[in-house]
Amino acid sequence: MQKKIKDRKIVVVNQAVNYLTIGLCNAFAEKINKVALITGSIHEQGEKLNEAISVFRINKWEERPAWKKMISYLWGCVQILCLLLTKFRGYEVLFVSLPPMGYLLSIILPNRCSMLIWDVYPDVFKITGMGESHPIYRFWGYLNKIAFKKSHRLFTIGNQMADLLSKYVDKDKILITPIWSIFQSNKRVSKEKNPFVKKQELNGKFIVQYSGNIGLTHNVEVVLELAEMMKNYENILFQIIGRGPRVPYLKSLVNDKGLPNCQFLPFQSDEMFPYSLSAADLGVVILDETTSKGSVPSKSYNLMSFGIPSLYIASKDSELNDYAEKYEHAKCVDHKSLEEAVDFIINLKNDRDFLEEYSENAIEASKYYRRSNADKIVELYLA
Repeated sequence: MQKKIKDRKIVVVNQAVNYLTIGLCNAFAEKINKVALITGSIHEQGEKLNEAISVFRINKWEERPAWKKMISYLWGCVQILCLLLTKFRGYEVLFVSLPPMGYLLSIILPNRCSMLIWDVYPDVFKITGMGESHPIYRFWGYLNKIAFKKSHRLFTIGNQMADLLSKYVDKDKILITPIWSIFQSNKRVSKEKNPFVKKQELNGKFIVQYSGNIGLTHNVEVVLELAEMMKNYENILFQIIGRGPRVPYLKSLVNDKGLPNCQFLPFQSDEMFPYSLSAADLGVVILDETTSKGSVPSKSYNLMSFGIPSLYIASKDSELNDYAEKYEHAKCVDHKSLEEAVDFIINLKNDRDFLEEYSENAIEASKYYRRSNADKIVELYLA
């Protein structure tokens, strides 16, 4: 066994820890003797946090309403700053994900700080209609330039996101490191043996599934548009699984339009999630065109790992479009080209060979998005 580095200490900061941060912390714990985690919540799914990692709690991230979310972010930043200036003064710091402005604390911290960028701010604000001339956008962008220039390591997860970050820092400084799926191999459950399919009476249905958050910035209406365009096609069901403030509005749209081919379900438990995902014949991933370059939903990798073809609703300059063209496991269309999406769905349903080709390509693509990517991040960090 390789000896751990004893003269370095690192603390990972993420207000809401999921399997990705857990994998990253565990990878660091394999290399460094002292690893700590500052967080408000830990959701273990697929991998447990190494018991040797010290956990220090701050306030939890609040999902909604918006004002409560912002307060939780700001209070989290205050708690993080206090911990880093006292308890972790001698530690290296890696900021991950939440709070989204947390990494800006690096500007005033004496610590050696690094960032792993999964969503590019302030560019994500464009989804709310905020323009680049807005004072918040301009000020955040200015702070980005300072924080990124000062950073020890700056990671992001794809080429398009690196292009976006290059507005704030020399692109040569950006390290591109893909993330990974919850599931590390194709353990998709057949519909015949799937308890979710049985419970929801889905046998004989071709399932087009959107599973994820349904918030103010998630354009899930596009799924309903597709459902309306295809409401006369028998046995094609558009399934929306998730939660959020816009669910009642979307349900009212379904009733108003008289769409019998739509089904709404709440988020499934961790135990049921592999079965609900397995039920999908086609997974839908949606990115707003104004922010397509600045994000990649993790569900993209989960779909790949189960060999489920994907329909990406995103712009042509998105990371998702690059994936679709590179691996040929998905179709990427923009919001104005839904007729192409309809043709794709019909071809998948009616042509078994076509479906199998995309499924096999998805499994092949998933080999590039495995848990070993966490180890690669750590290797690059320590290089």
